[in-house]
Amino acid sequence: MGIAEKLKEKCLAGRKITANEALILFEEGVQRPYHIMAVAGEIREHFKGREINLCAIVNAKSGRCSEDCAFCAQSAHWRTGAPVFPLKSAEEIVREAKGAKKAGAEMFGIVTSGKKLRREKEWQEMLKAVEMVSKLGLKPCASLGMLEPKRARQLKEAGLFRYHHNLETARSFFPRICTTHDYEEDVETIEVAKAVNLSVCSGGIIGLGEGVSHRIELALTLRELEVDSVPLNFLNPIKGTPLYKQAPLSPLEILVTISVMRFLLPDKDLRLCGGKEKNLRQLLPLAVIGGANAIMTGNYLTTTGRDPACDHELIQDLGLKATREFSGRCRCEGMVEIEGDMS
Repeated sequence: MGIAEKLKEKCLAGRKITANEALILFEEGVQRPYHIMAVAGEIREHFKGREINLCAIVNAKSGRCSEDCAFCAQSAHWRTGAPVFPLKSAEEIVREAKGAKKAGAEMFGIVTSGKKLRREKEWQEMLKAVEMVSKLGLKPCASLGMLEPKRARQLKEAGLFRYHHNLETARSFFPRICTTHDYEEDVETIEVAKAVNLSVCSGGIIGLGEGVSHRIELALTLRELEVDSVPLNFLNPIKGTPLYKQAPLSPLEILVTISVMRFLLPDKDLRLCGGKEKNLRQLLPLAVIGGANAIMTGNYLTTTGRDPACDHELIQDLGLKATREFSGRCRCEGMVEIEGDMS
């Protein structure tokens, strides 16, 4: 029995694999990537079945962020040409949520730029939007920056299902990515959300220049924090940011990383998010084979994503099933007509 099979049995028995075991697994994955993916897929199916859940997001407030994250188009520190606009009204947000629902999304995330929402007027509009999205039959999620206990309770009472707050990368690598806040502030926000029984979505970006050990460190931190969903983004370099010329990872290295994440986080949702199309290209379906069980569909914050029809086709072609039926009307070449703006 090889290392992958041994570690699979350990995962299925409810025992945690170590950082050293994960590193050995990654090394084997470099030599036998498709084998590692297949075994990771068995772990996914054991814990998550054959269903794939989809989410969508709206850029509800864009640009002029005070943080200096090296990858981010919305940082005020960089000149990227990213859109800048104030918080959208609850009605605008709900209009986009309706489009997401028609596209087969189960969850809908409201995302705002900046370290946190500061104005009471913004908070009242946000709480209204959360309540209205919930009434559509979607699970409302929010990514609003740093979170205080009072605001967390208000969001929960308004009907928020999940709070999203990425750690972005490993604690040891974080100072090379952001200098305007401390890593522990991000950890505290996750703990605040968990304290009011909000589901928590937290992950990071692969390909920032970090090493394999940093990716393993990030996964172990997320495991320790007991988050529910782990969004996996893959750097899409934006002109004007410090990481614009960062060399991309190979699709196979990304796929092996996803598979190792599944071993480290066997019972969590591993969600394919920003940059998946650009980085994985024709190998995108293998990310599901290799361990992912969730997909962010539609567009992202400042970059375009995939047509939801393509994601549903991918799921169907793999012999799997989306958790929510797709109600759009497909045209030729995988295009789809849906109501609402998926920007």
